[in-house]
Amino acid sequence: MKLGLVGCGYFGKIHAKCINELKNVDFEGIYDTSLGVATEIAEQFSTTAYAEIDKLIENCDVVDIVASTSAHFELAQKAITAGKHCFIEKPLTTNVAEAEKLIELAKKHNVIVQVGHVERYNPAFQAALPHFTNPFLIKSNRLCRFHVRGTDVSVVHDLMIHDIDLVLSIVKSEVIDIQATGCKYVTDLLDVAHAKLLFENGSVAHFTASRVSDHPVRKMRIFQPENYMTINFQDKKVEKFEFINQQTIINELPIFEHNSIIKELSDLIHSIKQNQPPKVAMEDGLNALRIVDKVVAIIHQQKCTLK
Repeated sequence: MKLGLVGCGYFGKIHAKCINELKNVDFEGIYDTSLGVATEIAEQFSTTAYAEIDKLIENCDVVDIVASTSAHFELAQKAITAGKHCFIEKPLTTNVAEAEKLIELAKKHNVIVQVGHVERYNPAFQAALPHFTNPFLIKSNRLCRFHVRGTDVSVVHDLMIHDIDLVLSIVKSEVIDIQATGCKYVTDLLDVAHAKLLFENGSVAHFTASRVSDHPVRKMRIFQPENYMTINFQDKKVEKFEFINQQTIINELPIFEHNSIIKELSDLIHSIKQNQPPKVAMEDGLNALRIVDKVVAIIHQQKCTLK
């Protein structure tokens, strides 16, 4: 199966390394708006730098789109219309309307598309997954130092969307209310945001995201009737707290290390070969995007968003 990479930015370079390590996949080539950058990366992995995106798509079975979010729709539309399977880095598109259009196109052209919500594959989240029962309160914090990467979208689209997707995947209930606040500091888009989601089953989730923090934090706490867990996505660590005879019993769950990007790309290839839905479908990407757009819209109604 021939796989082509579109985009050689920060994550594109990481994807190039991971594609090169995939089994039973031919690294067909790379396209980037800068042919010089594409050529430099292509030479590292003994593949081809394409000057034309249409030519790369033509020669591939699968297209891995890791370009800027603003380019996702146009690139994915080209690939899907050409009948190519796709991996699209999160967020799926810049808005809900574009995501809905891509879903229609994928069905029409009978192609499989996976969205790159990579934290679903984080070893810590994978370790915690079998222990989720009935989460009633979830608190997540995702903070990082400022970096120009990802600033073409708000911090909600870039960072908070990770945790929103994770929560939607484990709380099987409809969101009935959203509260949010946020502010711009460095960019013209939101740099810090907090959101609260209330679900129909009574569950509540709090999200804090910042890209102007003094140090990185990627943690989530999940409270359940029987126990609560802390997930450290950065350190790949999960602690489970249980209360027995008025004593707190703390167990650290076993972690099975793996490369999350290689795992998600491998899952896509497996889904294509087996002709089955991907583990993170376009509908998942759309559902997360719907919540993210609502969070941003609520924040923009408030004057505190002004720098």
